[in-house]
Amino acid sequence: MVEWFTFAQIFIALAAGVLCLVLGFAGRPPSDVSMGPIALVAVLLIAQLVTSAIAPAVGNHPTGSLLEFWMYQVAIVLVPLLAMIWALVERGRWSVVVLGVSGLAVSVMLYRMWIIWTVQGA
Repeated sequence: MVEWFTFAQIFIALAAGVLCLVLGFAGRPPSDVSMGPIALVAVLLIAQLVTSAIAPAVGNHPTGSLLEFWMYQVAIVLVPLLAMIWALVERGRWSVVVLGVSGLAVSVMLYRMWIIWTVQGA
């Protein structure tokens, strides 16, 4: 994993999550303001997927469990996508809260992936 890219994603996911939580608790239905940041998080996660696939080939090997890392990688890509589908189907204020929770969950999962990649001993 590329450290600066990972921490940039964590910051963006946190900001998107907090924004969506504020909008959801304010009673706003899903809109471009709430869906856009989560869509950006999803695009960045797909870029992370590609980066993580290429990194070992250029000498950036994980120190932790590769299986655990890739399980996180697959799950983390699904979280914002499924939250966006929920928001498109339900169209209520609570779906925006779900978008916010997905942003916060992604930030925690990204941090855990970084720990698996860099800190743990194999």
